[in-house]
Amino acid sequence: MSTKVAVKRNLPSVEDLNNLIIDSIQDIKGKNIVKLDLRKLDDAPTDFFIICEGDSNTQVKAISENIYKRLKQEDGQVPVHVEGKQNARWICMDYFYTVVHVFYRETREFYGLEELWSDAKFTEYENL
Repeated sequence: MSTKVAVKRNLPSVEDLNNLIIDSIQDIKGKNIVKLDLRKLDDAPTDFFIICEGDSNTQVKAISENIYKRLKQEDGQVPVHVEGKQNARWICMDYFYTVVHVFYRETREFYGLEELWSDAKFTEYENL
C-alpha cells in the first residue's frame, strides 16, 4: 500500500515577487521605477507592469540580469519569456502575473507605456 504525502511549497505572493523585482532594479540604480496595477482593467495582458529605465544599454542589461539572478536564487522563479536582450534598448521579462519592462530612456519615451495604460493604478518608487 502506497501513501502519498502532499508537500506544500510556499510560493511567493505576487506582492513579494514585485517587491523583489523592485529591489533588484534599485540594486543596479535603475531609475524612474513605476508599478502599474492593471487588475481592474478589462483588456490588460497581465496583473502588473513594472517599468524602469537605465542610462545605457549596459545598465539596462545589468538590471535585467540582476532581476533574473535574484528571482531565480531567492524564489526559484524564472521568466516565462524574455525579449530584447540582444540590443538592450527594451528588455521585457514575463513573470506571468508581472511583466517587467527595462528601458533605455529614449526608448521608454518613444513607446510611452505609461500613457497607453494610464487607467492603471500607478505606484512610483524612489531612485536610489
